[in-house]
Amino acid sequence: MKLPNHIAIIMDGNGRWGLKKYNSRLSGHEHGIKNIKPILNYFLKKKIKNLTLYALSYDNLKKRNKSEIKNLFFLLKKYLTENQSFFIRNKVYLNFIGEKNNIPNYVNKIIKSNSNNNKKSINLKLNIAFNYSSRKEIILALKNIVKKDKKINEKNIQKNLFVCEDPDILIRTGGYSRLSDFLLWQLSYTELFFVNKLWPDFRVNDLKKILLKFNSISRNFGS
Repeated sequence: MKLPNHIAIIMDGNGRWGLKKYNSRLSGHEHGIKNIKPILNYFLKKKIKNLTLYALSYDNLKKRNKSEIKNLFFLLKKYLTENQSFFIRNKVYLNFIGEKNNIPNYVNKIIKSNSNNNKKSINLKLNIAFNYSSRKEIILALKNIVKKDKKINEKNIQKNLFVCEDPDILIRTGGYSRLSDFLLWQLSYTELFFVNKLWPDFRVNDLKKILLKFNSISRNFGS
């Protein structure tokens, strides 16, 4: 089976899952973050080199309940602390992407302290989209190009994005068929898979089924 180089996942449905199971959105987020480890282990086993997870959107931060957002910050800190040795041992390179100027300083410190600097000899590059907006990413890329006095073209825009590797596959759990301001530039020729399961119920077997479907697709990239 031919494996993709890069998979992106919109981990949707945590809050709805928590309300349904425990009458608590926080419980849904707790179970959702625990569901990441089996997926990471499968990527490492199959040597899939790039994974981008949509953890928190820019609009989520602006529009959701402040108490829920505070709990998400806490879960981020807890997850990174508990899994730091796992990332180091398995050579997982953490790359946080998103806005930094409208989240608390202590959260930025957590992100900075858990961002790997050594990109050499890595097994998996894990992009974590946190307080992320694709529209803002594209605008920032254009500003950087202008600042460097470079030509605005596809090549230079791609080089200045947070994520330069276009995903082969996008998976969105939760039952909705929309992109929600996620990797809008990079998804031009990506194969899209929308799954009805809520993220805490998504399993490695579900990923395997998607990979089988992906292998049956003839990808022509416009030719």
